[in-house]
Amino acid sequence: MAYKDPENTILLETTKGNVVIELYPDLAPGHVERIKELAREGAYDGVVFHRVIDGFMAQTGDVKFGKQGGSSFNPSRAGMGGSDKPDLKAEFSNANHGRGACSMARSQNPNSANSQFFICFDDAGFLNRQYTVWGQVIEGMDNVDKIKRGEPVQDPDSIVSMRVAADAE
Repeated sequence: MAYKDPENTILLETTKGNVVIELYPDLAPGHVERIKELAREGAYDGVVFHRVIDGFMAQTGDVKFGKQGGSSFNPSRAGMGGSDKPDLKAEFSNANHGRGACSMARSQNPNSANSQFFICFDDAGFLNRQYTVWGQVIEGMDNVDKIKRGEPVQDPDSIVSMRVAADAE
């Protein structure tokens, strides 16, 4: 399939099906660059959805403790790690955390986003201007809706592969 901007489109294959994410390099250039860099390294492949809250969001992206088959995989610590790359400077915007919004997870420190991200199930506008929105699900939101819920999730769903569309065509 041809995408409007394959270099700024993510093909996310999950255990529940395929999801296509349009990236927002104009809104969050540093975060988009990091997402693409980690996707191209295969860092997200096998990473579990460790925190999934009904009516709110599905969180994934802990490439350290959340990567099944990885040397540091530890389900009880999934959500506490990131990549070995430096944390990102916040790129907050007026973009709404609406259904399908993709945003970076972080600690209390606004400049602590690294590799973890979440996809909103429903409007979460209370997060606006406090978390960095870097993309939007444009296909497959029905598959995101099927991801198993929990905090933490027992026998969680995971990312099978995450690729930049330009590399997959």
